Amino acid sequence: MFGRKIKVGIAFGGGGTRGFSHLGAIKAFEEFGIKFDYVAGTSAGSLVGAFYAAGYTYKQMYEIIKNVKERDIRKNIIPFTPSKIDGIGELIIDNLGDINIEDLKIPFSAVAVDIKSTKEICLAKGNLAKAVMGSCAVPGIFTPVVYNDMILCDGGLQNTIPADVPRYFGCDYVISVDVNKSRTYGTDSTKVLDVLTCSIRILMKSNAVRGYVNSDVIIAPETKRFKSTKTDGMDDMIEEGYKAAIDMMPKIIAIFKKRKKHRVKVFPSDITIIK
Repeated sequence: MFGRKIKVGIAFGGGGTRGFSHLGAIKAFEEFGIKFDYVAGTSAGSLVGAFYAAGYTYKQMYEIIKNVKERDIRKNIIPFTPSKIDGIGELIIDNLGDINIEDLKIPFSAVAVDIKSTKEICLAKGNLAKAVMGSCAVPGIFTPVVYNDMILCDGGLQNTIPADVPRYFGCDYVISVDVNKSRTYGTDSTKVLDVLTCSIRILMKSNAVRGYVNSDVIIAPETKRFKSTKTDGMDDMIEEGYKAAIDMMPKIIAIFKKRKKHRVKVFPSDITIIK
């Protein structure tokens, strides 16, 4: 009905360390007083999304992330072998506590893939650290995460920009941040790790379309010059995220002035929702 408050969700996409750009978008949201009713994230987007849903500000997140080194996240010292992903869990627990998703201030979902069932898993309840770890477990980079009866890997394998998740949970409009729009480049290397990461990029290229279709506004920072596995250029990535969000701010503000939509979005049957 006219006059009813609309619900607007935010979807933070995957992209490895390019996810630093999400912080720039959050900085822009804060400057314009933009607040969201639902938060969804895939991979690096789930990590940022968890802190955002916990009520952390841009400055608080920056103070934490500026001191994080690559070895804090990827602890394996053996080349070309996957690392445990405990560093991600420690980052969550040390700062937010060993809490459940339902304890967050803003409703939140982390998207992962269960390699036992091959299904996409939308984690909207349960242990927050485990959910984010599973969502971030890029094959070949990190070992999978055993969670309940599932074996979780990076959600980007099936849903790298989870714009459909806030829609399922009742949002009328969705703003998405795609920090990896240059995901389409290939490789001329035959090394195992290079082939694996290129294969993942190919998968993400196709499922990114789903995210764009389900988004009302896409914020897409220029991150091509940054490596998705390196923290070099963190401040520049944040600035790119900020600039991209500012450029889209007129459209974002217009969203919040719109009327409530009268439509229902549902997930395909092969997606499991933990809620």
